[in-house]
Amino acid sequence: LILTNLKKTKSKKNKNHHYTDVHGLPCIEKIVASVDETPEAISTNISGTIPEWINGNFLRNGPGKFEIGNNKFNHWFDGMALLHQFKIAGGQVTYKSRFLGSDCYTANSENSRIVVSEFGTVAMPDPCKNFFQRFLSRFELPKASDNDNVSFVTYKGDYYVSTETNFMHKVDPETLETKEKVDWSKFIAVNGATAHPHTDPDGTTYNMGNSYSAKGAIYNIIRVPPTRTMPENPEETLEGATVVCSIPSVDKARPSYYHSFAMSENYVVFIEQPIKMDLLKIVTGKLRGKGISDGIYWDPKLETIFHLINKQTGKLNSVKYHAKALSTFHQINAWEEDGFLVMDLCAADDGKAINNYIVQNMRKSGEALDEVYNTMCRVFPRRFVLPLNVDKETPCGQNLNIRPDSTATATKTAKDKVFCTHEDLHDEELHTYGGLEFPQINYAKYNTKPYRYFYGCGFRHLVGDTLIKMDLQGKKMKVWEHPGLYPSEPVFVPLPGATEEDDGVIMSVVITPKKDKSTFLLVLDAKTFKELGRAEVPVNIPYVSGLHQYVFQLPNL
Repeated sequence: LILTNLKKTKSKKNKNHHYTDVHGLPCIEKIVASVDETPEAISTNISGTIPEWINGNFLRNGPGKFEIGNNKFNHWFDGMALLHQFKIAGGQVTYKSRFLGSDCYTANSENSRIVVSEFGTVAMPDPCKNFFQRFLSRFELPKASDNDNVSFVTYKGDYYVSTETNFMHKVDPETLETKEKVDWSKFIAVNGATAHPHTDPDGTTYNMGNSYSAKGAIYNIIRVPPTRTMPENPEETLEGATVVCSIPSVDKARPSYYHSFAMSENYVVFIEQPIKMDLLKIVTGKLRGKGISDGIYWDPKLETIFHLINKQTGKLNSVKYHAKALSTFHQINAWEEDGFLVMDLCAADDGKAINNYIVQNMRKSGEALDEVYNTMCRVFPRRFVLPLNVDKETPCGQNLNIRPDSTATATKTAKDKVFCTHEDLHDEELHTYGGLEFPQINYAKYNTKPYRYFYGCGFRHLVGDTLIKMDLQGKKMKVWEHPGLYPSEPVFVPLPGATEEDDGVIMSVVITPKKDKSTFLLVLDAKTFKELGRAEVPVNIPYVSGLHQYVFQLPNL
């Protein structure tokens, strides 16, 4: 029995940062159990109907191996990247998976121990070295991992897997074989890039990455051209990539952590949030026996700052849009209309969750598991409305948001400073589902445009346990839920020739930790949110929405 009070209360517990009062959460330890790869395609068991118009590869990425020899990874984000492919054609589905052939996976496997440090795990010195060599190795600067376990992304029509370091890998979407390791820093002056790029309709791709120098940390907006600079060269990767704009960190030694960013038709929106990275702690982590995660912390005393960068000119808007301290990992959509930039995102009032997803927590049960969940702040969808035409003539102290369709506010408080408050994109019902994360939209047709629907996971557990469709007209919800089933982020695939925004299907990989070898690909009618069919996979699959991201690859016609 789960006794749920998912609204923030004013109890004594809440003073100790208990955001909810949930009891009896089921143990989900098998979600972070290592699995074997399945490199040859296998059949799945179909129940219901998989629409025959769905024709392509559903590609997913996430951690799949949580120990090497006798060494165990500490954090969920550290597991070795496992690539998944669901090939859908003619109402049938096959499945295959393959571990990414990264340098760190190869080195770990050859040495039967963890030799490359990850986000929350520090590689221990080689036991075969003498004491003095092991001592000196503690003073080496941490090397970036190429364990690209976050997302599938595309650049110039090629498929890559990515994480948040400077390394990506080009992969074959048909065989899942690793083709080439690509280093961002060989093309532009950055030390990493996010795993959540945005793409314009013409194929131009934007991303963000940090660089570090004696002057401190800098945030960079990156642009990658839509096609190869030399069409006849299939080996081309990031040639032609440029830095559009560089933004110095407010605190040069403690830049903000960011997982993604927002983009409208003409602007990139960088969100400088109070999740901070202590660079000194990070570079001395090996010496102290601590992972990168030890250098990441939440500072609620700071405000959140929205920076607007013009995509065409690269000019940084002199006006800074401030909001109270919030944390955001995923944005929903952003667009410009009537002199405003409207930005929807999933946000929480606390930013400590990133350090709660250690493997030990994921494997807890009983009251210990409840405690982890109850001390994590819930995430909800919010809207900010940023006025674009702010100048010295703009009056201070009055709400500049004159749009009647939003209760969000934007008030000029000083020269080049506007303070914003948000509108909730939900009603009270969403509290009973633990908030919403991993938002998705009909990206191909509605990204950077006004839209009506978004989809996400409800979080009544440490991982998503429901699928939710949100209708912004009236903030109404449709929900798919089954006890004991844990769906990955919902992915919208449009019906060919669709005329309405929600004409299509939702696909999600659903994990069954209480039942062996029964994970399945779920297909819902996006309009009704009713189940159409499922394809059960006869092998174990770990939860693939912890780091997530998909690509639905259409066949070559």
